[in-house]
Amino acid sequence: MEYTGSKFIGEYVDRRMEGNAEYILPTETRYVGEMKDGMFHGKGTLYFPSGSRYDADWEKGLAVKGTYTFADGLQYDVEHWHYCDSYDRRFYTEICYGLRPSVICQLTNMDPPRKIPKGCYDCGDGFYNPVTRIIRDYKSHFLRNAGSHALACSPGFEQNSLAEQWLLILKMLILCKDFCPGFPASWQVTRSPREGDDDEHAWIIRTCRKGEDKIVGHEPKL
Repeated sequence: MEYTGSKFIGEYVDRRMEGNAEYILPTETRYVGEMKDGMFHGKGTLYFPSGSRYDADWEKGLAVKGTYTFADGLQYDVEHWHYCDSYDRRFYTEICYGLRPSVICQLTNMDPPRKIPKGCYDCGDGFYNPVTRIIRDYKSHFLRNAGSHALACSPGFEQNSLAEQWLLILKMLILCKDFCPGFPASWQVTRSPREGDDDEHAWIIRTCRKGEDKIVGHEPKL
């Protein structure tokens, strides 16, 4: 763990993480729950820096059943996700607190919205630069390359199953309900890093809010 920056608080059995414990990733995401043979096993929760969480039943490092809850309390429904769709375009804050006057536009679930750097996109957990294909958090710290699959190919992960599950939860985090109601159905943990990068890049460009790189308005023909 000294090589990956992770931290483990708990007990070891035969040099493997075991029992009720806390596992802290370098990204400050925390797993709190049961572990067995060095893997998430039993009931446990992933707590994300954004304030969201994923409560799940785990089996040998994989989530067999779970619920993702956004920081404001909205729960993600895998089978019946109709948030901010063509039938009901309201953001969660509008559902909870009512609509604003028609002359005042609410662009995102967060009001007022974040100010996005010129030419970048707000993808929910940070700003994405499509030129460098790097996502940095809102404090300008490196978060990941476009397509978090790249992490799975990095050396130093003690448990492949933990790494793979973390990637899966990252994708759920990127659902980004503030302004991106869906995510690419073609994302799979088994895809190659380059395919994952391209998939997330295309999805962010297509669906997420962009910091304007030019003046928007009337452009008279010359």
